[in-house]
Amino acid sequence: GCNRESERATMTIWKEFTFEAAHFLPHVPKGHKCGKMHGHSYRVRIEVTGEVREDGMVMDFERIKEAWAPLHLVLDHRTLNDILANPTSENLAQLIAATLRLPGLSAVEVSETGTSGVRLVL
Repeated sequence: GCNRESERATMTIWKEFTFEAAHFLPHVPKGHKCGKMHGHSYRVRIEVTGEVREDGMVMDFERIKEAWAPLHLVLDHRTLNDILANPTSENLAQLIAATLRLPGLSAVEVSETGTSGVRLVL
């Protein structure tokens, strides 16, 4: 047999989180539905890429959870316009990426509905 455990593969791991928040988009055309206050059940996917360590992991998922926890407190059940002047999913992904302290952070995905979202590749 082939012992693949001795090879140091590079892999991407991910963990998903959710939060609830309201926002409106100040720069959409007059009459656009997103110009009015509304809310979403946001889904955030945090990806970390790295070499598989001797313990068989890229990173413990608990470390990603711990890095997300302070952001969850800031974002959950809030009005995102109080945090970002223009709280688009794109700007939210950039805020999350800039705030997370995770080595190997490789992507942040933000979905505001089941069919709409953004993926920021770092």
